[in-house]
Amino acid sequence: MGATLVEAFPDPELIDLADLVRQLRREVVELRQEVDHLRRENLELRQQAGYWKGMHAKAVRRIEELQTENDQLRGEVRELKAQLFGRKSEKASRDRSNVLEGEDEAAASVPGKRGQRPDRPGPPRRDNSRLPVVEEVHEPSEDQRLCPRCGAAMILNGSEDSELIEIDVRPYRRRIRRRRYQRACSCPDAPRTLVAPPAPKLIPKGRLGVSIWVEILLDKFVGHRPTERLLAQWRTLGLDVAAGTAAGGLKRLAPLFTPLYEALLQRNARSPLAQADETRWMVFIVLEGKRGHRWWLWVFLGEDTAAFRLDPGRGHDVPQGHFPLDAKAVLMVDRYSAYKAMAQVKLGDVVLAFCWAHVRRDFVKAGKSWPNHKEWALAWLGLIRELYHHNRLRTADDATDAARRGTDADLRRIAATMEARAAAELAEPNLATPRRQVLSSLQEHWEGLTRFLDDPRIPMDNNASERRIRGPALGRKNYYGSGSLWSGRLAAMLFSLFATLNLAGLNVRAWLTDYLTTCAAEGGRPPSDVSPFLPWTMPAEKRLALTMGPDDSS
Repeated sequence: MGATLVEAFPDPELIDLADLVRQLRREVVELRQEVDHLRRENLELRQQAGYWKGMHAKAVRRIEELQTENDQLRGEVRELKAQLFGRKSEKASRDRSNVLEGEDEAAASVPGKRGQRPDRPGPPRRDNSRLPVVEEVHEPSEDQRLCPRCGAAMILNGSEDSELIEIDVRPYRRRIRRRRYQRACSCPDAPRTLVAPPAPKLIPKGRLGVSIWVEILLDKFVGHRPTERLLAQWRTLGLDVAAGTAAGGLKRLAPLFTPLYEALLQRNARSPLAQADETRWMVFIVLEGKRGHRWWLWVFLGEDTAAFRLDPGRGHDVPQGHFPLDAKAVLMVDRYSAYKAMAQVKLGDVVLAFCWAHVRRDFVKAGKSWPNHKEWALAWLGLIRELYHHNRLRTADDATDAARRGTDADLRRIAATMEARAAAELAEPNLATPRRQVLSSLQEHWEGLTRFLDDPRIPMDNNASERRIRGPALGRKNYYGSGSLWSGRLAAMLFSLFATLNLAGLNVRAWLTDYLTTCAAEGGRPPSDVSPFLPWTMPAEKRLALTMGPDDSS
């Protein structure tokens, strides 16, 4: 209101009273209209203030949500970077992928000394007494054996003995002379000539002997080296074998191992306690209905066998097809959903036990990817460490019955604490997403994770199967899978056989030499009865001989 609401009253002689009243009335009406306008404007402003207050609260909540999402994405980026650029091996010394910094403050604060540790015994000296002995006599020269003063000859008085271990690798040609005899008599119906039988050959008309194929198979499927490197090494020794000859020979040898492999698969599938794992394996063939060349190499570790299977897919049909429908077993696996979808698991005949090492990695990843959750992850890792510690005490060979009962009670107490703590944290409405994800997985798999409490035979993790698949994974990097389906099948068969022989404590070279020699004697075919070559049906004398080296004569 720019103008004055009430003007000064003029002189009564100069203005009429009625005009003044009319003027005042007009001003009152104007004032009332202006008050109504201000009231409406005030109401609108109040409404706008409420609206903007609501928008501000919504923006604050959105900022908080975006901050949480940003923290989540930053953590996922750190996790993916660790997977892509971090150390791949869990055996690295300090910056291991499965250790969260601060998990063991005492060990992390003081760097370990190099060399032998006083609290750990050194490895025993290797026993090579089974090796054959090649004696060498070293004599002083004739001049040295004379007295330097009088020239009298010295008398031999024993020897000072020492040993060096050497290896002699030399290719050679076996020149086989088959004696031929001619009949000197005139007897009727008698053969005119007699020739010694031909030497057994692993591959008919082939020039490479059993020892050559033993070296090729061991170097590739035990040493996990590309065959071309072995052939290059042989060329330095004067032996020139064409790569095509080696590849063609391996293809012809593959059927020799089929009966052994089938018997191994049958025994493995009946194991009451098993482990399973899988890894990718490249097979460079065009398969109808399949895109790309990524196949999967599965390992099933039984009580005394290790079975590898090569399959183009990673679905539940592979483990489901490996075990018979009436199988009764406990299967230790990671949390991959294919195992849960097996028909035997749904029927309750195959019971899944889950791996604590994978659960532990969840907490390590959460602590590394989201530093604000590190202390929480460390607390859980401490509980898992206690679980492992007490289980080792319970399953120790020298543990007494009383000690086993005590550690069993401690195990169950720790497990109950972990179960209650997970339930309490998941009940919190504002629990952070990384924590909720880890704890939800823990709670979902809790029954399978705690099966080892009631059956000490069940391990806490599937590290044994992962160790068995480590060699093929190394071979996959060195010779990049298989170039054909037959070579992939051969790899699966030999990985299975050699791992099973290793479990039985047999010398792989001695076994392979013996088996291929038998196949050569059979005309390049597998023996009709392979039971003497299977560790679980092998005669005791043969097992003793194959436990030693192939050149052991003791």
